[in-house]
Amino acid sequence: MKCGLEIHVQLETESKLFCDCPTNYQEAPANTNICPVCLNQPGAKPYPTNEKALENALMISLMLNCKIDTGFTYFMRKHYDYPDLPSGYQRTSVPIGYEGELNGVRIREIHMEEDPGQYKPDRGIVDFNRSGIPLIEIVTEPDIKSPEEARNFLKELIRVLQYSGGARGEGTMRADVNISIEGGNRVEMKNINSIKGAYKALKFELVRQKNLMKRGVEIKQETRAYLESQMITVGMRLKEDADDYRFIPDPDLPPMEISEEQINNVLETMPEAPHNKVKRFVEEYNIDEESAKVLTSELDLAIAYEEVAKEVDSKFAAQWMRDELKRVLSYNKLDFAESGITAKHLVEFLNMLINKEITTKAGQRIIENMPNNEKSPKAIAEELGLLGVVKDDEIIAAVKQAIEENPKAVNDYLEGQKASLNFLVGQVMRLTRGKADPGETVKLLKDNIE
Repeated sequence: MKCGLEIHVQLETESKLFCDCPTNYQEAPANTNICPVCLNQPGAKPYPTNEKALENALMISLMLNCKIDTGFTYFMRKHYDYPDLPSGYQRTSVPIGYEGELNGVRIREIHMEEDPGQYKPDRGIVDFNRSGIPLIEIVTEPDIKSPEEARNFLKELIRVLQYSGGARGEGTMRADVNISIEGGNRVEMKNINSIKGAYKALKFELVRQKNLMKRGVEIKQETRAYLESQMITVGMRLKEDADDYRFIPDPDLPPMEISEEQINNVLETMPEAPHNKVKRFVEEYNIDEESAKVLTSELDLAIAYEEVAKEVDSKFAAQWMRDELKRVLSYNKLDFAESGITAKHLVEFLNMLINKEITTKAGQRIIENMPNNEKSPKAIAEELGLLGVVKDDEIIAAVKQAIEENPKAVNDYLEGQKASLNFLVGQVMRLTRGKADPGETVKLLKDNIE
């Protein structure tokens, strides 16, 4: 299988690409964020290109390791007829970035476009609020060899876009997915709007094409639509070539020159890309790559980790933030930024563990209560009665009591049912109100039973 992607993502700007209309199209009543320019009315001329959109396109290109064309950049008219495109053409720039790379997938080019309106064929209406919102299109080489690779690439790409702050992320993503197998013709699947959708569409199309080839049927070069509700693709039309769009330079928009100074300004101000942050975390904090990937999965989490690592051992902090903190966030369906947990709270919590003010088991209960809790970790520990570690003689007494009160569990353990030991550990934890050290408890139980 060979697969290439054409990914459209809206850029984060307050106004549209060629006019001053606002870009909050989803919040506004239909057909209110419009003007003669973004409706392409006769005589209405586009404003100069939105500078913020160009800066964001440059930044994302650089974060994706692209070279930047420092010659003249200009917009072309891409002609096609569709109800959401009143002018009969879409303005599309020549490549701004080219020859990039992400996750081992080469990026052929990145260019800017204006978004068309939203056509709703089932109701026969068009909402032009979206018309003219700035987009980038990221075009990859056909380097992807499986649906799983496509899914991983898109996940990493969305992470880069989120880090950049210059794009609107997966919620506005639309991907055209090109696939061919065993030297057959290329099939394009249009307007897939999620990572899951791209994965499912590729899985279906892979099976469909293989079944056709087994029967000796030639794969047509065509454009197909992915129907997410049924998880199938259906034919739309034979595939267009670039010539079909009759590209011409837009006579209403002057060329723009991207200077070295402009590129350097973007390089100085843009955030560190997540894949570069992973490499730095491994080297600077001496943690493994998998931990670095988890800790950089969200920009706010990565920032918090670096703050914590200034005051707490970096490996110890990484272990708790990677495992227990992410477990709690996942269970509560929260991003770190939504959790209300601060780096200061994490430092206090981890120091309680390091200073043996609480046990590991108590720590797990405390961190479960930290999301969107105004109390400090120490106050939570006091409220739950988890502050303090019991003395050895108290643990030994609890171990002996657990053994005496649960003879069946003891016999099961002696007969080889190792899971019974976990039950006994739980009984000791109950008797000590979670203040016994789990590792020491296991050792004492084994010594007393065996």
